[in-house]
Amino acid sequence: MTVLVASGVSRTVATGLTLLAVVALGAAAGDRAIIAQRVGRLTRETQWQLVQSLPIKFRTFHPQGMVKIGETFFVSSVEVRTPTRRLSPPQHGYDRDAGEGSGHLFKIDKAGNLVGDLTLGEGTIYHPGGIDFDGTSIWVPVAEYRPDSRSIVYRVDPATMKAVEVFRYRDHLGAIVHDTDGRRLHAVSWGSRRFYRWTLDADGRVGDPGAAARTPAVNPSHYVDYQDCKYLVAHRMVCGGTIELRADSTAAPFHLGGIDLVDLTSGHPVHQVPLMLWTASGLDMTHNPLSLEPSARGLRAYFMPEDDASTIYVYEAPL
Repeated sequence: MTVLVASGVSRTVATGLTLLAVVALGAAAGDRAIIAQRVGRLTRETQWQLVQSLPIKFRTFHPQGMVKIGETFFVSSVEVRTPTRRLSPPQHGYDRDAGEGSGHLFKIDKAGNLVGDLTLGEGTIYHPGGIDFDGTSIWVPVAEYRPDSRSIVYRVDPATMKAVEVFRYRDHLGAIVHDTDGRRLHAVSWGSRRFYRWTLDADGRVGDPGAAARTPAVNPSHYVDYQDCKYLVAHRMVCGGTIELRADSTAAPFHLGGIDLVDLTSGHPVHQVPLMLWTASGLDMTHNPLSLEPSARGLRAYFMPEDDASTIYVYEAPL
């Protein structure tokens, strides 16, 4: 694991991020409660309005998750150098080989410039997933780029961009959240078909990661596959997701996105709404990274659906 920080990052910026994290500890719970309430009021008819398009000024590869801390964005992304190859028949429980690549956590300023790049993962474990910020640390799962594989879960200090490995797990973890009310981590598998849960001890460690494999909850919803999730309050998380729909195997795909509010105690969605927003090329806005915050008018959402030449689309919904 290496840390690469652009030379323009000053100690003042790092200190500012530390102060923002401290402030966030007090403010986050209130903001998260407002987000939960307003997400629950979203409908298919909600009138989202584009308020900003922020072009990102570097190659982003394949973005996966996003958190916004103050005016700074942190985006996880997978750089694929050798794509995975399907195996027929499957071998050793895998339907494809591991491919080759690198995992990144980018730090991006409000103008779209890269100010930090943390490389995460090792060997064939190079695919970061959806990420969460708990007011102190960013939680990042990094997995092999294939289902039913392996993952490493990291905790990252947003000010220093230093990562600590928390535990390893024998499955592909596609997104993770930190339930700060229950001192638990919750993750979703490839395609969000399974939900996992671990309890953190007083030192922020997981005593027996394998215990979650004995009691995974099956996701009862098949509406969208969750890509990026955030913990809110009262043991609930919000997730953005996507699905490709085709009339037949030769037809061009139609991308449908959605936002779900999920009860982490039961593993059941309590509110689901399709998101009727697409890019000019037809990608759904929740194709990958999602970040939400309250606004004076209702709810503000940050989306980053495109690969390589990405734009952060900022939308507001009056609620």
